[in-house]
Amino acid sequence: MPIIWREDGLDWCECARGDLALDTFREHAPQLVILDILMPGLDGYDVCEEIRTISDVPVVFLTAKSEEDDKLLGYDLGADDYITKPFSPKVLTAKIKALLKRAETTNKAVPSETSDEWVQVEDLTLDLAAREASLDGTPLALSAKEFDLLLHFVRNRNRVLNRDMLLDAVWGYDYEGYIRTVDTHVKRLRQKLGVRAEWIVTLRGTGYRMKVTP
Repeated sequence: MPIIWREDGLDWCECARGDLALDTFREHAPQLVILDILMPGLDGYDVCEEIRTISDVPVVFLTAKSEEDDKLLGYDLGADDYITKPFSPKVLTAKIKALLKRAETTNKAVPSETSDEWVQVEDLTLDLAAREASLDGTPLALSAKEFDLLLHFVRNRNRVLNRDMLLDAVWGYDYEGYIRTVDTHVKRLRQKLGVRAEWIVTLRGTGYRMKVTP
């Protein structure tokens, strides 16, 4: 793989342990992470879960664990793709390039639909210029994607939004394999909203709705 990646202009570093991988991630802030699951120190699931608390960087699992439950757990933890061994190096490289391209596009600040710099809903305030949110004056520690997701919910409050609509609006792409990414981010967003978690209502078989006072 390193030879192929070098030919494609990709740079990389490797870590044999999960705990070292996290240290390296924090130090170098890579644009994409590829994880095996069975690693000493911390397994790939733990590393992915920790990365998702601080970053929306694309994460790909590359592993011999091919059971459906393994894949579902990977997506639940926020993985962008899950590839099982044996695999095609060329296909993996193509997926990496596609994810990097999407990340480059979607990491750009979401343009405001209005000229307003602030959005206020009850005691929730979103500063569009700083891309920060606060609840009753207390800052919310949101990742970039969580902020974009919350902003989209706020701008479409009291409307039914299915998962495909949320993928298109927030992630900028529509691909069935990533559908659980929405659920993972909604779950984290609810946790950070605390007492206001009930605002985001799950509509079984449909999607979500942010139910607040108009």
